[in-house]
Amino acid sequence: MMKKFILIVCGSFVGAFLAFMFFMFAAMIMSFGIMGAMSMGSSKKAVSVSNHSILKLDLGTEITERGGDDAFDMMILMQGQGMPEHLGLNTLLSAIDNAAKNDKIDGIYIECNGVSAAPATLQTVHRALKEFKKSGKWIVAYGYEGINQADYYLASAADSIYLNPVGAVDLHGMASVTPYMKKLLDKIGVEMQIVRVGTFKSAVEPYMLEDMSEANRLQQEHYLGAIWNDMRDSISVGRKLNSQALNTLCDSIIVTFDPNQLIKEKLVDKIVYRTDMEDNLRSRTRLDKGDDLKYVSPEDLADDLEQTATGSHIAVVYAVGEIDGASSLINPAEQGIDSEKLSETIHELMDDDNVKGMVLRVNSPGGSAFGSEQIWKAVQDFKSTGKPVAVSMGDYAASGGYYISCGADRIFAEPTTITGSIGIFGMIPCYENLIENKLGVHMASVKTNENADLGAAGKQLTPAQTAAIQNMINRGYKLFTQRCADGRHVSQDSIKQIAEGRVWDGITAKKIGLVDEFGGIREAVAFVAKKAGLDERCKTQNYPAIEDPFLTMLDKYMVTRYESQLKDEMGMLYEWHAQLQRILGRDQILCLMPVEEIRF
Repeated sequence: MMKKFILIVCGSFVGAFLAFMFFMFAAMIMSFGIMGAMSMGSSKKAVSVSNHSILKLDLGTEITERGGDDAFDMMILMQGQGMPEHLGLNTLLSAIDNAAKNDKIDGIYIECNGVSAAPATLQTVHRALKEFKKSGKWIVAYGYEGINQADYYLASAADSIYLNPVGAVDLHGMASVTPYMKKLLDKIGVEMQIVRVGTFKSAVEPYMLEDMSEANRLQQEHYLGAIWNDMRDSISVGRKLNSQALNTLCDSIIVTFDPNQLIKEKLVDKIVYRTDMEDNLRSRTRLDKGDDLKYVSPEDLADDLEQTATGSHIAVVYAVGEIDGASSLINPAEQGIDSEKLSETIHELMDDDNVKGMVLRVNSPGGSAFGSEQIWKAVQDFKSTGKPVAVSMGDYAASGGYYISCGADRIFAEPTTITGSIGIFGMIPCYENLIENKLGVHMASVKTNENADLGAAGKQLTPAQTAAIQNMINRGYKLFTQRCADGRHVSQDSIKQIAEGRVWDGITAKKIGLVDEFGGIREAVAFVAKKAGLDERCKTQNYPAIEDPFLTMLDKYMVTRYESQLKDEMGMLYEWHAQLQRILGRDQILCLMPVEEIRF
């Protein structure tokens, strides 16, 4: 018996030792891969560009805020396995800008493979493509399997759009889909106890109502309509079409699958196979038939965006994702905004004499009310030194995202940016029914004071407790609207008239004074540079610093593997599960805008 026990222990030890050695070996391989990828990234300026090269934009990727921070993507590029999973917006814009100035680049080839990006990000890229055309160089786009609506919006900036003979064009307009979970929560015995300020503060609706309120429907119809009209009009101008006629075509699903009809309606210019498309590109770049095309990737052509700036420069500080706690709703690969770390970064920049100003790049639907206030304070401290601050809004800068933006000297946004949502709420789950009646567990308690068990084990709030929390929410809303009023130099009453938690599109936000100008990071940098007495083409440096690539990659691998298993097991229920997890993991007092599944 003892012999068997010793063998089991030894076997377990050997197994653990072998597993450890395997892990260390795998880690070493990944480390070498990352070092190679990092080496490649640091030497990308040395990439040789031949005469008559083409900047190839393969849209089979997700456009995220910041490039150069994904070790997986670097390894994919290094190993020649195609496009990375994510492509940084800053990388893409830098490449397009450099392509216009590089005499060895003849034009841009857009391959439509199903890009994933929100409207404001797409609009920024679309504007960069239109700016590129001023150089006199060409842009052509091609759909191999088909062209989705996001692809087509970017392709509409091209001189010509080509499509495979059996391809299709997907143009359908915009929609948002919000899952309402009240019935589900009732079935499992969970009640969301909600306190809020703002008629339009709809983040709580899916947990307290069975269907959309009229106020929420009104605001969604307004901002979706404004965003769609702006993007539809851009497509119409690019394709020289009547805007209303295009809207009618978007209602007709039959047209999009008929190549002949697509040409007749001027949605595409020519139907060609890929080999013919490649011959077209050879002709444009003066190559003989059969010669290899000289493609250059965005990563090859972009500047080194994560270089350490020397001397005077402007800090571009990224605030991407939810504020504290939950992972980003914009991009699951991003971990959200740590208010404490971001505040520390801003304070360090405040004391750096080489930093002459700051652009805060905000792409956030908000989050923790406490965290939002801390970041707001850090921005004000930075301003107190006399250094200028501008905010560049991305896809979302709403609720807490607007809170941290409102105190800037100047706010830039895209017409399709989703912003506003000036409101606050608390959501405290009650599990008493689930625990007592569904699971059969009785929670007995002893307390010394009336409210000693507040929030314990998901207990039902008393009327007095609910009133106390409502008072706290009211104070938070008063502070939020005062911050906005002070930052925008208007009365608090005027802010309250456009607040109430209402979400606005960028066009309307500019009209009502929440935004100053349309533009992106480049325009924001130019503003800060001018105010700081620097040249508008001055140096910039991105902050916060990118974390250790090996640890980031390892963490991402573990998270991705876990999420992949959950998705396989739960199917369509995964998103609902993820929403509930985000709720339970957040602070209970929030400045947050719901990010519905906006379909574009």
